Amino acid sequence: MSYDAQDQPNGCETRNPGAAVDPALFLDCVHCGLCTSACPTFAELGDENDGPRGRVQLMRLVAEGRSGLTDRMRRHLELCLDCRSCETACPSGVQYGRMIEPFRLAVQENDERIEQRYDWFREMILLQLFPYAQRMRRLLAPVRFLQRIGVYRAAEKLGLMKLIPGRLGRMIPLLPPPIKSGPKLPKFLPAVGRKRARVAFFVGCVADAMFRHTHWATLRVLQENGCDIVIPQGQGCCGAIHYHAGDGLGARRMADANLVAFELDRYDAIVVNHAGCGAMMKEYGEHWHDGLQPHREKFAAKVMDVHEFLDQLGAIPPSGRIDEVATYHDACHLGHAQEITEAPRRLLSKIPGLQLRELPETEICCGSAGTYNLNEAEMSDRLARRKLENILSTGARIVLVANAGCLLQIGREVRQNGHPLLVMHPMDLLDLSYRGEQPG
Repeated sequence: MSYDAQDQPNGCETRNPGAAVDPALFLDCVHCGLCTSACPTFAELGDENDGPRGRVQLMRLVAEGRSGLTDRMRRHLELCLDCRSCETACPSGVQYGRMIEPFRLAVQENDERIEQRYDWFREMILLQLFPYAQRMRRLLAPVRFLQRIGVYRAAEKLGLMKLIPGRLGRMIPLLPPPIKSGPKLPKFLPAVGRKRARVAFFVGCVADAMFRHTHWATLRVLQENGCDIVIPQGQGCCGAIHYHAGDGLGARRMADANLVAFELDRYDAIVVNHAGCGAMMKEYGEHWHDGLQPHREKFAAKVMDVHEFLDQLGAIPPSGRIDEVATYHDACHLGHAQEITEAPRRLLSKIPGLQLRELPETEICCGSAGTYNLNEAEMSDRLARRKLENILSTGARIVLVANAGCLLQIGREVRQNGHPLLVMHPMDLLDLSYRGEQPG
């Protein structure tokens, strides 16, 4: 890895972004290279600088003052999906996420470039729209109406949506077809049958605006498994959108609001059904070191993905038969960040009649990665095509994935290529089995 004399620091950082990273973390990497084959961008580009080992070295060069952060370096780091597949592959336990996330956050927070300071899409869409479910629902209401009367689909077929430029044009096709979302979530739902646990349910933002039907499915599954469910008022976005968009202060405010909303001693667990939210909240204690850190750590220890929770509780097998072939995609922030891979498969194996086929390269990111698919169009599309090809190779009719971003990304790819596949959350399918209904 080398950089010529023309690669000078771009001058947009007011301090060394490497100061945000614990120097000891760099030393864990022994440069064995076993992570490279697991990295989506290295798999696509074959460039050492676009793999985990190369990126660790770039960050270390900057952190140790041996190089300023050049535009070329910045680009290699920006192209990282932060999927954490390298952590799963690493035999040395390198905590890549604890390096790349604070490093990039420091870079973005101190970026004085005009295009960064006056990025309307970041300010209006990423920070002021996405993290607020009610705002999203209000904005989507007229679009949903156009979908229901067929105008939206007609515009897609005519190619009119392609005329919308930039990231806004990237965002529009991600919108899934309208599904009845169900009523507003209540404050409390009782267990069905013998009470086995009392849990709090995390609602989130995009997940609630786009996939409230999945929330309802999740709640019914929890009820069937003997859970009293509390849905605390005052909770909001987990903070991941702000954090990954370079607004660490905004992310902390959202995290702290959730600390207030959830009365931890009242619940056996805080249950989350979307991987990105769960991964963020499980790391609250690592992101900020201040007087609230002990409370954040206590909060994080209560957070459990719904598959993880039900697997540990001992899920009651559903009785409804579903004679379908399905495949399961490991969402990066569930499989890699939370190291939860077998629990979803064990739960799905309880559905009578369901044939679950393993997905080739299931550990490779689909290209969603939060808002990566809006900011890095070319690489995101390459990974989406790669994912779809692997899905089709299984012969499955149902694709199961436990994260909002993946559901939107894979769903868009399926629709745009005209394949008759159902893209669902595992809780949606389990709920159908408990209720004796069929997917369709």
